[in-house]
Amino acid sequence: MNVQTLPTDASSILALTWNDYEPYFSELEVRKLNEENIETWLNDWSRLAATVDEHYWRLYIATTVNTADKESEAQFNQYIEEIQPAAKTAEQKLKDKILASGLSPKTFETGLRRIQAEAEIFREENLPLLAEEQKLVTDYNKLIGSLTVLWDGEERTFAQMLALLYQTDRSIRQRSWESREACLLEQRQNINELWEKFVTVRLKIAENAGMPDYRAYMWKQRFRFDYSPEDCKSFHAAIEQVVVPAARRVYERRRQRLGIDTVRPWDIYVDPLGTTPIKPYETIDEFKSKSRAIFQEVDLKFGEYFQMMMDEGLLDLESRKNKAPGAYSLGLHVAHRPFIFMNNIQTSLDVQTILHEGGHAFHEFERAHVNFYQRGEIYLPAEFAEVASMGMELIASPYKKKEYGGFYTESEAARAMIELLEDFITFWPYMALVDAFQHWIYENPRDGSKAANCEAKWAELWDRFMSGIDYSGLEDVKKTYWHRQPHLFDGPFYYIEYGLALLGAVQVWANSRQDQKKAVADYRRALALGATVPLPQLFATAGAKFAFDAATLKEAADLMEKVIGEMEAKL
Repeated sequence: MNVQTLPTDASSILALTWNDYEPYFSELEVRKLNEENIETWLNDWSRLAATVDEHYWRLYIATTVNTADKESEAQFNQYIEEIQPAAKTAEQKLKDKILASGLSPKTFETGLRRIQAEAEIFREENLPLLAEEQKLVTDYNKLIGSLTVLWDGEERTFAQMLALLYQTDRSIRQRSWESREACLLEQRQNINELWEKFVTVRLKIAENAGMPDYRAYMWKQRFRFDYSPEDCKSFHAAIEQVVVPAARRVYERRRQRLGIDTVRPWDIYVDPLGTTPIKPYETIDEFKSKSRAIFQEVDLKFGEYFQMMMDEGLLDLESRKNKAPGAYSLGLHVAHRPFIFMNNIQTSLDVQTILHEGGHAFHEFERAHVNFYQRGEIYLPAEFAEVASMGMELIASPYKKKEYGGFYTESEAARAMIELLEDFITFWPYMALVDAFQHWIYENPRDGSKAANCEAKWAELWDRFMSGIDYSGLEDVKKTYWHRQPHLFDGPFYYIEYGLALLGAVQVWANSRQDQKKAVADYRRALALGATVPLPQLFATAGAKFAFDAATLKEAADLMEKVIGEMEAKL
């Protein structure tokens, strides 16, 4: 069958069943391979796999934009029960076919390496377990997405409550923080029970795959060819040595600016440099138009991309009840379009979020020309994907001012830049905490499968990395803070990527401070490579070093603290 007959519009893709997909897989499976037709075969496979993938993500998006939509949930569950297992089995046959052929198409080396890794861990008996894991993710999202707080007689979402933590009135901040955390603590047992189900399923998946532990399974599943668990631990140690002291300095400056005895958890969002919170925009339309203006200043093409997303309804930015938490940008690989999802709260955090997700979205646009699904779509290294997003947060920073059509006055821009850089500095220790926590869980599965043990270990690691925030009297919140970290539930071992990418992004930003035009051009060249080259080469193309060492980290942290000082001088 000719894959060109597959539908391209969303409604037709969503109407497909396994009976519609199966003949295309069967034809690819029986087609003879040789050097003359391998490129065509790969392109046909790419087109089919992209359709199956887009089908999944459109259903996933539907379950997150409205977690109470029973019909979307049913369609999503039907997909993961009926289409996904059959498609994964059929995909594996095609992967086995190309591996057995001995053919190595030009520029497909990275794709073959990834296919080999997938072949090593694929087990058909894991398909029901993977579907079960995805249902648990849906359960977690439903639980968190349904939570609301009654605030002064008005029902508010968690994202809307977060906005109150930017208020200058400390009593309001404390009361809103306590209301939010009390609501989460009410779900402590439910989340802990859900967690134990997650770990049980994951350990069985690794056992079935013949892997020594779940971490080893995920290392292959995430295609981590260029670094090891020991490299991660070296990075944790470098962060503890270099950044934890820098983070303490951030919190101490905050304490002094606010004129308080200690920094409490309700003090970490408020801008200590202003008498009132920065409110960057009034309406979603204003938010979109000013975001587009910033992107256009970075590069005209980025402005065009964002306008396209505005025109085609590819942005869901408003916070509302029964919307999943968090933010994401997902690629729709038949349409070659991204979709951005976030929960706005009308603070400077929204500006950083849209810049971050915009970087991901532009990555999707830039690599659309890469034909092979296996090298340009699903196999994109996340460690570099986050350079695209965090890099955009930084290289766009000169254009956030109103003079460029952006959000801020000169002083507000300085305040926002300080906030961004201090957030990045304090993020590194938190990232190390989350990653070290995951290593411990799956190195010690007997303990990690018990939520009470996880609570105790999280508190221990918190004290190692998160110096400077006073949680005295709030020990239960500290011990269960990991309940609020969705990556532990829906993206196991996906967090170190942010820390490594931030180090790359700061290097790209450092280059932009010397030559903005060249730095953006290098950034775009790296985005356009997709997954056609190894991870260190992607970093190098963007003008950065893929690193874990304290010396490289210190250069980045020193620059960030230097610029914070420069921004303070503008206030």
